[in-house]
Amino acid sequence: MKSAFKKLPGSKKYSLDAGLLFAVTLCAILGTLLIYSIVRSGISEGEGVTASYWKTQLISMSIGAVIAVIISFIDYRKLAKLWFIYAPAALALVALTFTSLAYRRGGADDQAWIKIGSFNMQPSEVLKIAFILSFSFHLSRDEENMNKPLHMLLLLMHAAVPLGIVAIQGDYGTAIIFAAIMAFMLISSHISWKYLIAAPFLAAAAIAGMWFFALSDFHKKRILVLLHPGTDPEGIEYQQDLGLTALREGGVFGKGLFADPSEYVYVPEQHNDFIFAFVGQAFGFIGSLGVIILLAYICLKVFSDSRVAKDRLGRFICMGAFGMIFTHCVMNIGMVLKVAPVIGVPLPFFSAGGTAMVSMYAMIGLVLSTYSHRAMSYNVFYEADD
Repeated sequence: MKSAFKKLPGSKKYSLDAGLLFAVTLCAILGTLLIYSIVRSGISEGEGVTASYWKTQLISMSIGAVIAVIISFIDYRKLAKLWFIYAPAALALVALTFTSLAYRRGGADDQAWIKIGSFNMQPSEVLKIAFILSFSFHLSRDEENMNKPLHMLLLLMHAAVPLGIVAIQGDYGTAIIFAAIMAFMLISSHISWKYLIAAPFLAAAAIAGMWFFALSDFHKKRILVLLHPGTDPEGIEYQQDLGLTALREGGVFGKGLFADPSEYVYVPEQHNDFIFAFVGQAFGFIGSLGVIILLAYICLKVFSDSRVAKDRLGRFICMGAFGMIFTHCVMNIGMVLKVAPVIGVPLPFFSAGGTAMVSMYAMIGLVLSTYSHRAMSYNVFYEADD
């Protein structure tokens, strides 16, 4: 066996996807500035949005960036093999949301947070990373046999565990994210065309089952109102209508980050799930388009990194990250544009939330690890086999 420190991070064989890390950090900085502007204007004081929000965002961004770089040095294969440690730990954290430690965040209709003293977090964000790593490891080990019915059933059961537990929480938005992650990873594998043909029918059956046996009348109305706009403008449509108004008020170039507070349209949760509405107010159509392009670049960069990954495990990790970020963006912006139901999905790197920020950066760190190790023989914490 050769020394684990034969080649250090500064060697010629180590490379960092600086473009991806820069784009992610630019989004995080813009998000922090937007939240600072919301706090400074006082338009969301009624929701308890204080200076602690932008400070938390700034600290989380800094911690997340450091974590991402550190993870990029570590061989992702070593991390994946530790699934038996972090997967049960992540599930245990989510299980705490069913105990007295559970915390319902203001403006949310699900109990998906835990609070210990003054510290609160959303465990499902940690579970996303654990799932992508463990499912990637499972898929890479079983890809040759995955089309056998029993093996496919085990893969689906693997995905059903995190998806089911967050659905029981009532966090249907996160459940959809888990389903999307699984779908993107399976599609990128050697899955048989027979399963791909059957997938839409199985999805339709699952949606029907959720509609008739799981969704509350309130959640059903959130979906139905999209098909019949104007039927409940003072209730369920209220937030989305205000979001559209905010986007229109921003015009082409926006009102700026620090305009007179009276010029801003108040939108509930605009520091969090509806921050894209404030993007439209502050930066206008041009700025909103720029944010979409920046997020699209991140998605495409992650997808591109999946194509140059050293092995199947690296490819699956990247595709899981792509599925997570892409689905978050589409669902969040769709909510504001009133083409998707309001189901509490934050905009990556923009919406307020320390847990989400750090976990997103950690996920980017895993992508950076697959990129930096694509042509390396040795690296820190990695020892090549003879």
